[in-house]
Amino acid sequence: MRFTKVHGLGNDFILVNCFEERVKQEEFASLAVKICDRRFGVGGDGFVPLLPSKEADATMRIFNPDGSEAEMCGNAIRCAAKYMYEKGVVRKERIMVETLAGIVVPRLVIKNGGVELVTVDMGPPRLERAEIPMTGPPGRVVNEPLEAGGAVYHITAVSMGNPHCIIFVSDAEQVDLHTVGPLIENHRVFPRRTNVEFIQVLNRSEAVMKVWERGAGVTMACGTGACAAVVACVLNGFTSRRVTVHLAAGDLVIEWAEDNRVYMTGPAEEVFTGDYPCR
Repeated sequence: MRFTKVHGLGNDFILVNCFEERVKQEEFASLAVKICDRRFGVGGDGFVPLLPSKEADATMRIFNPDGSEAEMCGNAIRCAAKYMYEKGVVRKERIMVETLAGIVVPRLVIKNGGVELVTVDMGPPRLERAEIPMTGPPGRVVNEPLEAGGAVYHITAVSMGNPHCIIFVSDAEQVDLHTVGPLIENHRVFPRRTNVEFIQVLNRSEAVMKVWERGAGVTMACGTGACAAVVACVLNGFTSRRVTVHLAAGDLVIEWAEDNRVYMTGPAEEVFTGDYPCR
């Protein structure tokens, strides 16, 4: 199986062109566990097969290293858009990509024949508790106390097609991600588990984010997480609607526009291409 490894700010994915490669879809989950292993496989935060679509230019599926399937991933779709354009799979500067969260449309910024940046219309955030999904009474979850592991965290919940729990902290570097992350991810109030973002607001237009991703653990970046975080910042009155989110390997610019849609702009970089013995 021919694959290409691409990363978005250190959030790395193994992409496979299933327009050409013959991989059984029922094997995607088990293949993800093997190929994402950083010691015995290629290593990555996710396995991303790209397939034909009846409704869009392509279908993107996203499998976490534990074999679970994610509805959407902002960094993965930037990587997929760059890959599809530069490899000639879809030679358009505006690509329609079918995901489990619906059709998402990346717009490419081309420089010297290559993709320099990708702006993705991530759609409107979903804010009702049932849309996250999260148990409890109807309404939005904004600065709500949640007990986990003997401590109380004040959370804001946002769905960008996948669930996010945002926690504001005074110093993101001091968060014990490996302890708090799984406690929140697997909390009983999140029936489909959740991604967890820890946000340190610097000013009205900048924030620092650390992330624990559902099914992947600590990652260097999360596109949907950055989008959800900015929505949470606005809901809590901490920032304007356009924020530069500082991540471990670089920045994403997120705007919750007046049309209620969230726009994410950031880079993607190819790492290498190879062959993997999937049988």
